[in-house]
Amino acid sequence: MIIRNCTLFNSKTTAGTTTPEMLYDAMKCTYPKFYKMDKLCKWAWVGAEGLFHKEDLYNGLDKNKIAIALSTAHGCLDVDKRYLSGIAVPSPALFVYTLPNIMLGEICIRHGFKGEQVCLVSEQFDAEELFFTTKGLLDRGMDACLCGWVDVSGDEFDVCLFWVTPGGEGPKFEPAGLLGIYNGH
Repeated sequence: MIIRNCTLFNSKTTAGTTTPEMLYDAMKCTYPKFYKMDKLCKWAWVGAEGLFHKEDLYNGLDKNKIAIALSTAHGCLDVDKRYLSGIAVPSPALFVYTLPNIMLGEICIRHGFKGEQVCLVSEQFDAEELFFTTKGLLDRGMDACLCGWVDVSGDEFDVCLFWVTPGGEGPKFEPAGLLGIYNGH
């Protein structure tokens, strides 16, 4: 298995220098639902757009066999805090974003992916866990997998996504390779 293309979108910084809205505008996206998403979903969504923006990686693939495996540390903690503070008048628009796996759904809706989805929660980027989860999805018949790390806490964000396929050209799919790309090597 290989990493057919790793995202050029790998950022560990704080908002203020970059926001998901700035990237959305720079890529000239037109997806009105974007503005209703929480920060975690927005960062996952623009990360996927950044990856797919350059080339159509899933062209010709069966969208029923495209999986997503994303991991996060803080999940939707920011939304949970806002939801809890406004519990006297709960908002369905806010409640939908109180689960971290919603970021996977937003990407699937946008791109029409219908394969398996896995949302992992770990304290930090875990290349081995991501490797074994993604490999398991591909071994069970998925044609490709969008995998990676999306974490948002307050104004801090950390996003690194990978496109993995069983064949083709690119870096070998292995934990050390994922960690190297994540660390910018």
